[in-house]
Order: sequence, then C-alpha cells, then structure tokens
Amino acid sequence: MTPCKVTFQPMDVTVEMDADRPPAHTHGEPGCLLDLALKNGVEIEHACGGTGVCGTCHVIVTEGVENLSPPDNDELDVLDQVPGNTLESRLACRAVVHGDVTVRVPNWNRNAVSEHT
Repeated sequence: MTPCKVTFQPMDVTVEMDADRPPAHTHGEPGCLLDLALKNGVEIEHACGGTGVCGTCHVIVTEGVENLSPPDNDELDVLDQVPGNTLESRLACRAVVHGDVTVRVPNWNRNAVSEHT
C-alpha cells in the first residue's frame, strides 16, 4: 500500500488515496488527477472527457511533480496551446498520481456544475 495525499488549491481540498489501488476511473488515465478530483467533488473542466486533446483540465503542480507520471510528447503539445501554461503545467487527465501532490486549479478551469454520474 502506498498512501498519498493530493491537495487541490485554491479549494483547499485534500484527498487521500492508495496510489497502488486508484479508484475505478471514468475520466482520463487510471489514477489521474482529473478522476480523483471529480470523484471527490472538485470540479475541473474537461471538455474532451479526459482524452487529453483539449487542454481544459490544465492544472499547475505546486508541490510533488516527481510524484506524477511524466508527461508524454502529446500532452506537452496540448499544453503548449493552453493559456497561462507554465513549466509546472499538466493535464489533469494525464497526470497519474504516485505520491503526495499539490496542484492549483486556475479560476477559468473550475466547473460551476457537477457532472458526476
């Protein structure tokens, strides 16, 4: 068991999970930030449904970048087109959690409506 905590700012929501057994996924890669956020009431835009092609689930990693899967070239290409991207930017649908992480969700990325099924 690899316990870890993921904190979403500025909502100040911290979620605990077992990185070896991520919850069943419905959006993005299994164990990704987007799926973890949505399952815990943190609404992040995801216009493409988590397929990694639109960039609307852009987040900025403020701590623990080494505890996420590395971005591939496709993710980096999408991030190049995202407004407000930084060297710490990731697509929440592609960043798989392996340890403690803190991310900031930009204001324009926060959903006002829950889309849970």
